[in-house]
Amino acid sequence: MHGLNPRQLAAVRHVGSPLLVIAGAGSGKTRVITHKIAFLIGECGIPARAISALTFTNKAAREMKARVGRLLKGRDGHGLTVSTFHTFGLSLLRREAKAAGLRQGFSLFDPEDGETLLKGHLRDAGLLEAISPGAALSRISAWKNDLIDPRAAASRAEDEYEADLARLYMDYERSLAAYNAVDFDDLIGRPVRLLCDDPEIRERWQQRLRHLLVDEYQDTNGAQYELVRLLVGPRGAFTVVGDDDQSIYAWRGARPENLARLREDFPTLEVIMLDQNYRSSGRILKLANGLIANNP
Repeated sequence: MHGLNPRQLAAVRHVGSPLLVIAGAGSGKTRVITHKIAFLIGECGIPARAISALTFTNKAAREMKARVGRLLKGRDGHGLTVSTFHTFGLSLLRREAKAAGLRQGFSLFDPEDGETLLKGHLRDAGLLEAISPGAALSRISAWKNDLIDPRAAASRAEDEYEADLARLYMDYERSLAAYNAVDFDDLIGRPVRLLCDDPEIRERWQQRLRHLLVDEYQDTNGAQYELVRLLVGPRGAFTVVGDDDQSIYAWRGARPENLARLREDFPTLEVIMLDQNYRSSGRILKLANGLIANNP
């Protein structure tokens, strides 16, 4: 705990209820997450294999894992999961492939594969001139991030263009199934559907996961929010760190309002603010806060 300020220390030691840490840039949020993992293992006696920490990039996950490793002794960290949301979802699907409607050894389609698949469907439908494969894939991705399946997309279509895209979505899903494949959005959406629909699997994963930590929580989309909610269950053993002033991924479905939703779904939520900045001078902070103050 050496070097933590009082609020960082409070966030690390808090285990009695769900915790939201509002952390501005340069306030030591990654430090809080890594020290909390070490605290949960070393002081609370939670096995490393029962802890998962999720973030958004492989680089951030590698850095976090390395920093935790420097805080732990020997094999104390053996079995700890520090990964991106998508890597976590892929691991879950591999463990639960049959229940998720997949065969072992299923393939993962990247966006280029998806566009190639959609190009064929657009050509068959005579829509290649009207809709680009990239635009179609982007719309399908948005639907998946909002947990909207093809039938629901079709029922919500407000014009012929949306109806065409919904039909493409249905064809795209049929093709993925034929190839025994999933795309990146399915790595979140399929685990969410599985945990929603199968109480036995949901309870097993909730029992397996004793504490969940999430970095950059303001960048979670609707599907990622549901994944977190289903994994932690009513016990709500989680620590999430975020700052709605830093949300930059609305264009790919991020919902900074997920920070506020936590209060509704977890009434016992504790909130700790980290507002001491270790990265920038007072002049830079004054200028930055002056700009941020104009945000709606």
